[in-house]
Amino acid sequence: MPKPILPSIQSPDDIKCLREDDLPQLAQEVRDELVRVLSEENPTSVGGHLGPNLGVVELTIALHRVFSTPKDKFVFDVSHQGYVHKIFTGRRDRFDTIRQYEGLNGFLLRSESEHDCYGAGHAGTALSAALGMAVGRDLRGTDDHVVCVAGDAAFTCGVSYEAMNNAAEQTKRLIVVLNDNEWSIAKNVGAIATYLNKIATNPAYAHLHEKASNFVKMIGGQFALDFAHRVEAGVKNLILPSVIFEELGFRYYGPIDGHDIPLLIRTFEFLKTQNEPVILHILTQKGRGYAPALEKPDKFHGLGKFEPKTGATKPTLTPTYSELFGRTLSKFAESNNRLVAITAAMPTGTGLASFAQDHPSRYFDVGIAEEHAALFACGLAVQGFKPFLAIYSTFMQRAYDMIVHDMALQKLNVALCMDRGGLSGDDGPTHHGLFDIGYLRHIPNLVFCTPRDEAEFVDMLWTMNHYSGGPIAIRYPRGTGTGAKPADQPRLLEIGKSEVIRHGGSQPVRVALFGLGQMCAMAEAAAEMLEARGISAAVINPRWIKPMDHGTLEFYSRAADVICTFEDHVLHNGYGCSVMEHLSEEGITTPVVRIGWPDEFIEHGSVDVLRTKHGLTAEAAVERVLALLETVVTVEKPVGQA
Repeated sequence: MPKPILPSIQSPDDIKCLREDDLPQLAQEVRDELVRVLSEENPTSVGGHLGPNLGVVELTIALHRVFSTPKDKFVFDVSHQGYVHKIFTGRRDRFDTIRQYEGLNGFLLRSESEHDCYGAGHAGTALSAALGMAVGRDLRGTDDHVVCVAGDAAFTCGVSYEAMNNAAEQTKRLIVVLNDNEWSIAKNVGAIATYLNKIATNPAYAHLHEKASNFVKMIGGQFALDFAHRVEAGVKNLILPSVIFEELGFRYYGPIDGHDIPLLIRTFEFLKTQNEPVILHILTQKGRGYAPALEKPDKFHGLGKFEPKTGATKPTLTPTYSELFGRTLSKFAESNNRLVAITAAMPTGTGLASFAQDHPSRYFDVGIAEEHAALFACGLAVQGFKPFLAIYSTFMQRAYDMIVHDMALQKLNVALCMDRGGLSGDDGPTHHGLFDIGYLRHIPNLVFCTPRDEAEFVDMLWTMNHYSGGPIAIRYPRGTGTGAKPADQPRLLEIGKSEVIRHGGSQPVRVALFGLGQMCAMAEAAAEMLEARGISAAVINPRWIKPMDHGTLEFYSRAADVICTFEDHVLHNGYGCSVMEHLSEEGITTPVVRIGWPDEFIEHGSVDVLRTKHGLTAEAAVERVLALLETVVTVEKPVGQA
């Protein structure tokens, strides 16, 4: 049995010292390490992006063999495929901690390593950032290389083409690796995916590529690569009259086998010498080397810990909000033939896979193109349809201009369904949905709600289905809720009307607790603690962020000594802010305690750990309320005095 290689890799320089014949063994050891760390074999595992990283093992080896970070810059699009890069750049001793509190982040972070030149978590950012770095290098007059690694899914993003449109005029040295595995999270869709597939699968071109590759391997050197490029370029023009990348100013090379380490190394050595922007098209397998991930690439894009031999994961006892969303929308569509569903490359993540199966003609996956998705929904609304646009809260930020300028201004009947509203735990700051209240609540003509449990979630979706007054938005959390079973027949909720869960008993109310969405459970727990101390507390489920139930707020603010708001959102410009704004406008001086996230980007980790650290607990709320009550001079006043 050969001696293990991976334990000896402490830095990229160690890869350069290996014999080339040893590199395939290193690739296998890295794959074994990925499966071990992300599966149940690692007791502390919380899972992660297995499939994408299995697919870039050879690519990452070749990059570090040929280039030298941190001097040379690797810009990974999304950067969820950066685990192998982390292992090779001095972080293997902490790799068991990935995506855990105070452990390695699941994406690249500039603050984590000097080898991470650019942080990311959203798709389509790499080409523009890499071009900026290349131009900055040119202005400084240094000789470092900038390599952008972007999956084929990134080329469904409009911003990628904005970068390519500028590249040839702004730099002479930029290497872009198009990592083509035909998947983003789901199977790629659209004309670009078809175009790339046409290049990759054309029999005549494949035959030529094989001959050219063999020639490069056999002879080596720049002459061979120049010759191969000239031959390939000629045949490409016969097969595909216009290679889109070359029309945009990039010299196109490929496609080549992205798992052939010697070929990758020789090609990168050649591309380092080129004095023009180049695109290297490589073909890889998402989930390479691990059968369960090859069979279900969408599942193994990102998942919790799993059984390593079979890839099986433990089923949840109750459906997630995402699953409930897809099933519910599919049911509603049976009686509403105007209901359509749209997602941006996330049919599984948003729960719309079931809708797609039941109503394929009314389901639209537009790829990673949130701006287009929003405008597409507007066009459908103009034609009398009811589009439900399902996009994670953190990705809906990309469609902000369309929500303001197209939906709200024209009062178009689009339903914005923001999954992962609130903390997204192990995914970290790029994926926490902690800003949507702030970026939506001030927009005219927009209605905005959030449910406290699954039963209310279905009622809200039913209400959205029947609403025709303009755009209406809903935010809901990642994962499962309280397990509240939805009614067989959903209710139409009164828009702008909150729900009083407990009034405070027979004693005059001293504290009114407003628990927004899933934080209502925390408000109820705080009320129990206060009641145990003999302090009467009311609990209100606001339901509606906009329009706010001003009547109920004013009633309790005049009846109680202290108001306390709970929200899974940043405090700045959040729900608690809107409460304080209204009380100020009405001249009501009742003090307000706000429980929410501070003005900073919240790190990754389990939700419970992060809530405790940042004071989002019932105990912390009670402590702050009690401290404030001690400063309040209680004045006898009739309950509900106006």
